[in-house]
Amino acid sequence: MPSATHCNDCKNQKFFRETEIRSHCLSHAQAVAFTKFCLRKFRCAICEPGTAVGAIAATSIGEPSTQMTLKTFHFAGVASMNITQGVPRIKEIINGVKLISTPLITAALTNEKDEKLARRVKARIEKTTLGEICDYIEEVYLPDDCFILLKINAKRVRLLQLEITMSSIAQSICTSKLPVPVRISQITILGKTIMTIRPPELAKCSKMMAIQYLKYNIGNVVVKGLPGIVRCVIHADEKKGDSYKLLVEGIDYREVMATVGVDGRRTYFNNALTVADVLGIEAARSSIISEILSTMASHGIGLDQRHVMLLADLMTYRGEVLGITRNGLVKMKESVLLLASFEKTADHLFEAAFFSQEDKICGVSECIILGTPITIGTGLFKLLYNHGKQLTISRMSTIFESPEFNLKL
Repeated sequence: MPSATHCNDCKNQKFFRETEIRSHCLSHAQAVAFTKFCLRKFRCAICEPGTAVGAIAATSIGEPSTQMTLKTFHFAGVASMNITQGVPRIKEIINGVKLISTPLITAALTNEKDEKLARRVKARIEKTTLGEICDYIEEVYLPDDCFILLKINAKRVRLLQLEITMSSIAQSICTSKLPVPVRISQITILGKTIMTIRPPELAKCSKMMAIQYLKYNIGNVVVKGLPGIVRCVIHADEKKGDSYKLLVEGIDYREVMATVGVDGRRTYFNNALTVADVLGIEAARSSIISEILSTMASHGIGLDQRHVMLLADLMTYRGEVLGITRNGLVKMKESVLLLASFEKTADHLFEAAFFSQEDKICGVSECIILGTPITIGTGLFKLLYNHGKQLTISRMSTIFESPEFNLKL
């Protein structure tokens, strides 16, 4: 009985599959042929053991990069926002440069369709100095007193949507690094827009010199925004006209992610080393892959993602981002001959001889130097053919020696 039930279930499933396939205008034979074709393609796509995947990946990345000539790329619709592209950008990524030429943070908003929110978040991120919102900064001398007089332009503060008050401005002045330190007791707030700053009583210089130092440096005090941010631009999506995001030029990635109104889960940075410090090594690996692919795609070059994944794995498998440079290879590999074949040959050989280092001779470069079989392809396997056994092969007659041809050879 169980076997009969099992056969009935199989028949029902087969009938259901045939009905489902027939509903998509396919016959059963076509579905079987398509499945076999997909399986054959899948088996062909599997990499064979011993394949030199590193050399293939290097060729796939290096050969198309020779077609890239532009050094900068202009963001459409954004005034004077240029980022490094082409070969210089690929070189920055692969070498693991810490201070890249154009650091760019792409900050997504919690509400992408709200333009007012984008302007408020921009004011929170972009660096605003005291000199940008002041009508004037003057020095005042009286018979018994001297001070710096500031007048804040309230209209400009409202226009920029800066969330600041006179008290917060005074606090920013006290916490900033000025040539003459200022305490909160030296600041007097007069009304909603006027402020006075008196020099300290006990200073290393005279009051007149202290006034001069304050006048020429007080305008550089950051009253709102992040100090490491050069500027922030609101970018509207070309396809979706009502979708906004922020393009931030600077290095304060952690602070931008923590800003109110910014969606940290969808905020990206084009510096893999900073991403590794903030989010971890897996995020840095994803950043390397996406940056290389986007740089290639901006020049119309298609690249298989698996080659770039192999490069990113090599750069991050130690738990930190290591560039393909002299210093990075020292941390990646322990082979003396490999390091000597890359750069500073004499220095590596002298140092290895001094410390009695050993080399296991298992890499491609070491095997080529010593003339031993390389451990790739057929050289990877230890099972070899035994040539000692002799086979006796009998000679067979050729086709022309057969009787029906009647040829005398």
